[in-house]
Amino acid sequence: MKISIENVSRKYGQHVAINQLNLELTNGVFGLLGPNGAGKSTLMKMLATIEKPSAGRILVNDLNITKSPKQIRKQLGYLPQDFGIYPNMTPLEFLEYMAVMKGLPAKPAKIRIHELLEFLNLEQHRNRMIGNFSGGMKQRVGIAQSLLNDPKLLIVDEPTVGLDPQERINFRNLLASLSTNRIIILSTHIVSDIDSLATDIAILAKGNLQVQSKPEALIQQVENKVWHSVIPSSALAEVQKKFIVSSLAHRSDGLHVRIVNEHKPLQDAILVESSLEDAYLYHVVKKGERI
Repeated sequence: MKISIENVSRKYGQHVAINQLNLELTNGVFGLLGPNGAGKSTLMKMLATIEKPSAGRILVNDLNITKSPKQIRKQLGYLPQDFGIYPNMTPLEFLEYMAVMKGLPAKPAKIRIHELLEFLNLEQHRNRMIGNFSGGMKQRVGIAQSLLNDPKLLIVDEPTVGLDPQERINFRNLLASLSTNRIIILSTHIVSDIDSLATDIAILAKGNLQVQSKPEALIQQVENKVWHSVIPSSALAEVQKKFIVSSLAHRSDGLHVRIVNEHKPLQDAILVESSLEDAYLYHVVKKGERI
């Protein structure tokens, strides 16, 4: 599976949501990072054939998404951020309904639904009302519907919003187990969602591609640019105006801050090991402007 995004733009009136984007995606987990409003959901909708590019083209195995949407949808699974699940249905009823909506033959669909309920640890809950499920269980039902047609392209938009820490870990492990022989596009503004999962990452800001790279290469880009310093709490506002502060913690000796900067930011600052979070902030914050 290969996806080529070539000079793609998407406009809404005068607003440019995606600006001349170029990306290449292959099998594995592709992390799409960016703050809210970066254009991530717009790109996901175009890839899911819900919206069309205003300019440029998207190819899936050399098929143009705009010209061949029905063929693309046969290979596509999609879990949008605002995916609605009928609370008065059971997982079994919901998946049977979604299989009909997707036009899947009844007998293979029945077998596939049973496989997915087992795989996603929902079999014992197959006859419970979805409205009584936790956020993590509802997400598993959402993933189940997206996998009904065994897609080669799985798009997941902000999947861990509202999940507790353990549910987020479980969900990441689930996506990792699904990543063989398919492209999974995971769109999020939470760096930890893809830190140990993505094989390739793109960072968007204000509709523009900031960088596309392997996680380890992104981290290398901020080596010798990450600093630790201890400051009084009263100095925090001034430090945040001047520098990118990636984290802070109150301690008995003052406020411990982590700063991403090209040069030594404060007199007592010491270099520390860089992380993907540091790289992300480095690429989305320019000249003190918070994006």
